[in-house]
Amino acid sequence: MEPTSTSPTPKALSVSQLNQRAKQTLERDVGEVWVEGELSNVSRPASGHIYFTLKDDRAQIRCALFRQRARFVAAPMRDGDQVKLRGRVSLFEPRGDYQLIAEAVQAAGLGELLAAFERLKAQLEGEGVFANTRPLPFPPRKILILSSANGAAIRDVLAVLAARWPLADVTLIPVPVQGAEAAPAMISALGLLNRQARLDPEQDVVLITRGGGSLEDLWAFNNEHLARAIFHSRLPVMSAVGHEVDVTLADFAADMRAPTPSAAAERLVPDQHALKRQLAQAEQRLHRSIQARLERDSQRLDTLRARLRHPGEQLARQRQHLTTLQQRLTRAMQQTLAQQKAHVAQLTRRLASQDMARLHRAESERISSLQRRLASAMQRLLETRQARLHSAARELNAVSPLAVLGRGYAIAQDTQGQVIRRAEDTQPGQLLKLRLGEGRLNVEVKRRYKKH
Repeated sequence: MEPTSTSPTPKALSVSQLNQRAKQTLERDVGEVWVEGELSNVSRPASGHIYFTLKDDRAQIRCALFRQRARFVAAPMRDGDQVKLRGRVSLFEPRGDYQLIAEAVQAAGLGELLAAFERLKAQLEGEGVFANTRPLPFPPRKILILSSANGAAIRDVLAVLAARWPLADVTLIPVPVQGAEAAPAMISALGLLNRQARLDPEQDVVLITRGGGSLEDLWAFNNEHLARAIFHSRLPVMSAVGHEVDVTLADFAADMRAPTPSAAAERLVPDQHALKRQLAQAEQRLHRSIQARLERDSQRLDTLRARLRHPGEQLARQRQHLTTLQQRLTRAMQQTLAQQKAHVAQLTRRLASQDMARLHRAESERISSLQRRLASAMQRLLETRQARLHSAARELNAVSPLAVLGRGYAIAQDTQGQVIRRAEDTQPGQLLKLRLGEGRLNVEVKRRYKKH
């Protein structure tokens, strides 16, 4: 062993600290770059990420394209493909692997078009051309479609619209969707539709669509003037160009973007089958609610019917009360008379033991006075009892249905004694009984009249 040194040992970094510094240095000093090379060892695990090697004839580098970015790559990535990719140089710390984190991948040779796309996108975004966010009418009354009349996209759109919402009025404005004449044709058609919209308020929304294709095939939808025309359109515009990974300036300028033509049709109109199911469920809930209400009201009606008493019973109670009052009045008068008679007898006996002439005169005067008081008291008592009797009679008459009958009304009953309240509860030819203020009638229904 070598002899130990007496000088202090410098503080050492851990492996993870070293890798962390290396990663920070690479990401800071190199940053984002464009790299061209050949794909090899392309791997797609269940996570959705894509791992591969990018190489040329002298070197190679490990690369990772994470799932969030991988879904925007239009062309399939296969071993041997020559590609350009934009990414950040980094380092995978656990293994110390130097790698490139890819942000975008394109076939080699498309760099100039993408660069032009990015420049024009940044310019239009800075001018606010991508600021449209108007809500689309739902469901629209009239849909105006700018697309090729022979493409698969229009067939998909029309099929979805017919299946989901056949009430929509769909008008196809055939325009070329590829080549040099495509953008001017779409701009002209969009201008014409906006001028017509001033005269026809039924026009609701414009759909600009076509199927998938290469970047060159879709380049007409990256036209600066078309993007501006979409931005200035008075009618709201939905754009559905290509597949989900295809993004154009027309998509950014539109009020809404759909990933595919079929998805655009699904977003434009509701699903009639879903609405029918909702209506059926609402109908069932309404039926259950009505049934529950009828059951509650039926129970309440049964309770009220059980509490209802026949008018005859009420009259009988009132008659009984009146009889009781009369009996009490008779007993009171008899008791008063008996008391007065006893008092007279006592006075008569006292009179016998006194000076008859003087007593006779005194008692005669006293008797006359008592008779007058008795007559007055009986008169007042009789008047009071009569007033109470008349009051009770008036109250009785107020609640008596006979008083109503006395004013010219009648109670109609069927042969089972059930009261008839509505004309529609009878049938022509049915026999009825009418109870009047005085007497009864048997009648036959000749004709019913509805209530006006």
